[in-house]
Amino acid sequence: MSAATNSQMESADFQEALQRDAAVRLEGDLETLLAQLSPQERAGRAQELNGFSRLFGRFLKEKGPSVDWDRIEKLPAGAVRQYDSLNTPSEARIKEMLGKLVVVKLNGGLGTSMGCRGPKSVISVRNDLTFLDLTVQQIEHLNKKYGVNVPLVLMNSFNTDDDTQKIVRKYKNLQVEIHTFNQSCYPRIQRDTYHPVAKTPDVKGDVDAWYPPGHGDFYESFKNSGLLTKFVKQGRQYCFLSNIDNLGATVDTNILDLVLAPGQDAPEFVMEVTDKTKADVKGGTLIQYENKLRLLEIAQVPKEHVDDFTSIKTFKFFNTNNLWIKLEAIENILAQGTLNMEIIVNPKHLDSGHDVVQLETAVGAAMKCFDRGIGINVPRSRFLPVKKTSDLLLVMSNLYTLQGGSLVMSPLRMFPTTPHVKIGDKHFTKVKEFLSRFATIPDMLELDHLTVSGDVTFGKGVSLRGTVIIIANHGERIDIPSGAILENKIVSGNLRILNH
Repeated sequence: MSAATNSQMESADFQEALQRDAAVRLEGDLETLLAQLSPQERAGRAQELNGFSRLFGRFLKEKGPSVDWDRIEKLPAGAVRQYDSLNTPSEARIKEMLGKLVVVKLNGGLGTSMGCRGPKSVISVRNDLTFLDLTVQQIEHLNKKYGVNVPLVLMNSFNTDDDTQKIVRKYKNLQVEIHTFNQSCYPRIQRDTYHPVAKTPDVKGDVDAWYPPGHGDFYESFKNSGLLTKFVKQGRQYCFLSNIDNLGATVDTNILDLVLAPGQDAPEFVMEVTDKTKADVKGGTLIQYENKLRLLEIAQVPKEHVDDFTSIKTFKFFNTNNLWIKLEAIENILAQGTLNMEIIVNPKHLDSGHDVVQLETAVGAAMKCFDRGIGINVPRSRFLPVKKTSDLLLVMSNLYTLQGGSLVMSPLRMFPTTPHVKIGDKHFTKVKEFLSRFATIPDMLELDHLTVSGDVTFGKGVSLRGTVIIIANHGERIDIPSGAILENKIVSGNLRILNH
């Protein structure tokens, strides 16, 4: 055996010893945290921390990218079905199918990026209705229309649960059965030592030391809550899961008809994808890899292939995170221990001065663990997320009407695409500041592109058409007066626009 081979073996042994040492030290740290809890509290937290230990163990062992770029295969025929190829079921069939469905909304996020306190789902988005109000209205509309009882399940985090529990009380007299459960609470670990930041198990007393580990935690937490078993026993067969801030993610009975097709060939996992545009180049996409469909996220892409990944020609679709998943298949995969999602390593710098690592997973990454997974290329209307105030401007405008809790593109809009809107910097980032800039939301039915930058305000009844660019440089202010019509205009400087 050569000296080089001996050296490699010694190096591998040394790395393995380091991994074992880090894992043992972490187990000791977690035991110390659990020991501070009462026996009643300990059982639930032990289950969570065991899940973290497994994730941490995988993190220590995994080296290099999870995808070998050269082994990515072309998507096979039929891997992505076109939405318009699906059947439209009869009303009787719809009623029968809805009895087998559970709707799950991911409700763990806060509204801090938009300057709001508390759960993001309680931000008002339309007619003083919040994301949660609209979701409940959608389910109630379905239940009343078809005489069924589709349950709504909210996956909260420790950040959103208390506020959500108070809010859902107001829906108790509506025709909607609401369930909640919490995703796991994992410890942030120090980047250099791999010790937890937390000194106590008190999450609320040391909130910076803990984090919710991404929506990939759905499967384990749903099972641990008892709801998965409960719904399977009720005869429910599929869940439709989506982000609560995606206002386009409504129950689609054509897709439901596909997943509930009789026979053995129905897919266990369906991912709704839509055509990628230049605004979506960083979104996850579908690939064929090792004879399985799977989700590829930009975090998994080697640096030298990022340009390939963001190419609209190479990867035509991106994941909307609207997923249809067979409940019994989730049970089976968890029982077999075959759930395996790529780890997302999220480094953060805390106000306390700690450099930490969060280990997270994405719910769509589990696709490769299921049988007969497929993608469905859905219309863009099913992807209407509100991540920024520019998105909020669109959904508050006359581009949409509200029908049964669902936003529907106005028939007065001449084309089905939404305008491209960029409203930037400190004047528009926070919801409160954003709302103060509009006396009323402008007419945007004929708008193609809008850019607004700087200290700009809008009066009542403003109309925006074509391409409109409004830029107030530092120290300048632009007030668009009530009733102004801006069509294919560029406005800059210290100006007030007058009607002619």
